[in-house]
Amino acid sequence: MTARDRRHVAAWLFACAALAFLVVLIGGVTRLTRSGLSIVEWQPLVGALPPLTQADWEALFAKYRETPEFRQVNFSMTLEGFKRIFWWEYIHRLLARLIGVVFLLPYLYFLVRKNLDRPLAWKLGGIFLLGALQGTVGWYMVKSGLVDDPKVSPVRLTLHLGLALAIFSAELWLAMQLLAPKQRFDGFALFLPVIVFLMALSGGMVAGLRAGYAYNTFPLMNGHIVPPEVMLLEPWWRNFVYNMATVQLVHRAFFWALAVLVLVAWWRNRERAAGNALLLTFAVQASLGIATLLTGVPVGLGSAHQGGAVLVLAAALWYAHSTEAARTSGLPAPPARREAE
Repeated sequence: MTARDRRHVAAWLFACAALAFLVVLIGGVTRLTRSGLSIVEWQPLVGALPPLTQADWEALFAKYRETPEFRQVNFSMTLEGFKRIFWWEYIHRLLARLIGVVFLLPYLYFLVRKNLDRPLAWKLGGIFLLGALQGTVGWYMVKSGLVDDPKVSPVRLTLHLGLALAIFSAELWLAMQLLAPKQRFDGFALFLPVIVFLMALSGGMVAGLRAGYAYNTFPLMNGHIVPPEVMLLEPWWRNFVYNMATVQLVHRAFFWALAVLVLVAWWRNRERAAGNALLLTFAVQASLGIATLLTGVPVGLGSAHQGGAVLVLAAALWYAHSTEAARTSGLPAPPARREAE
């Protein structure tokens, strides 16, 4: 690949990552407004068109009125109320479709023009397959809420979120590698985005179980470091899926671990922009998380907190990519790097 090809592909991947961030943010709004079950069918092509006539709206609303969510929760909802929740889910799905197009068409263009080397072409193809899987998992998640209990499975929701974050991370990392190729990285720095990713997944479990509406105190959980309800369910593993106290405690544990790790990371590289960005984004995200918890998870704060997780992940990936093993291991920097510096 030429330097120009690298810049063009990197710019495209940065744009794709930005769209991935946006879809996660809109997904948070969709979840918090409880709009995710308003569209009861999966129509990847036909579903791209919104209702165009009053008859279309009436038909969609009739389908929604057959769902357990309407019968048990929104039984007094009018057509106007249905439209409000419909549009959030529709925008979320439409943006997901747009991301597929924005990824696929330039990818094919770069392939045809031979602007990609073989390893990169395969990696990008893998990202596209992850995107296709993400659409399937999204419907798999929605289906879990169209049954007797109108709540999506927290495990499926977390899987859906995890795939989105994995796609975002892969796009961002490849873009950075294209602009500044590196072979050797610091192990501690690479460990950080992994922990951020796991913390985000634990947040998905909190969201899926709606555990953020419980234990709305900080730093203690209703006066306890470890609430007595943490291991009430049998067998023990069910607590990590169905127990609000346990999933929120796990999420808090990741927060405290990252609070220490981020400070250490910043201290080691405090003169670099990536280190400062990591500290700043984590501080903002921590503030959003605490405010969201204390105020009972309002839509605005909850959505910002979900989007903030992606920004912390981006900062951690940037930090990992900018921190070389030679910086902390005592090994000499590669000659090319020295010349560049």
